[in-house]
Amino acid sequence: MSEAVKNVWIAAALLLAIAMAAGFAGYRAGCDPAMHEQACRSDTMAWLRQEFHLTDAQYAAIDELHRGYTASCDEHCRAIREAMQARDALESAKPADPAAIAAAGRRVRELSGRCETALLRHLGQVAALMSPEDGRRYLGMMRPLVAKFRHTGAPDLDLSASHAGHGH
Repeated sequence: MSEAVKNVWIAAALLLAIAMAAGFAGYRAGCDPAMHEQACRSDTMAWLRQEFHLTDAQYAAIDELHRGYTASCDEHCRAIREAMQARDALESAKPADPAAIAAAGRRVRELSGRCETALLRHLGQVAALMSPEDGRRYLGMMRPLVAKFRHTGAPDLDLSASHAGHGH
C-alpha cells in the first residue's frame, strides 16, 4: 500500500473517531438522566409526562384515552393483517387471478387508510390535552411516524410497537 493511500486511511479513521467522540459527548451533555432512565425502561408514559410537561390531570386523561384507543386500534390491525394474508394467498395461488389480487390490494389500502385516519384523530386528541405549544410539538413528532406503521398492533405512545411499518 502506498504511503498516500495509507495516510488517507489513517486520516479517515481519525475523523471517524473524532466524530464518534463528539457525537457521544454531545449526546451525554444533552441527555437528561431521568429521561434516559425512562427510555431504558421503555416507560413511554413517563417519557410523555416529562417531555411534554404534563400535569397529573393531563397525564391521567391521556393515559385513559390511550388505553381506550388500544382496543379499536388492535381491531384495525387485525383486519389489516387478515386482508394482507388474503391478498398474499391470492398472489401465490396458481393460476393467479389478477382481478381478485387487485381487489384484495384495494381492500388492504382502504383498511390502512381508515387506520391511519383513526390514528391521526387519536394523536390530535392526545395533543389537545396538552398545552398548545406542547401539543403542536407532539404532533410534529408523531405525525411523520404514522406512514411507517405495519399494523402489527397498538403501539405505545411513542408509536414504536411497529417500527417496521403500519400499526396504531
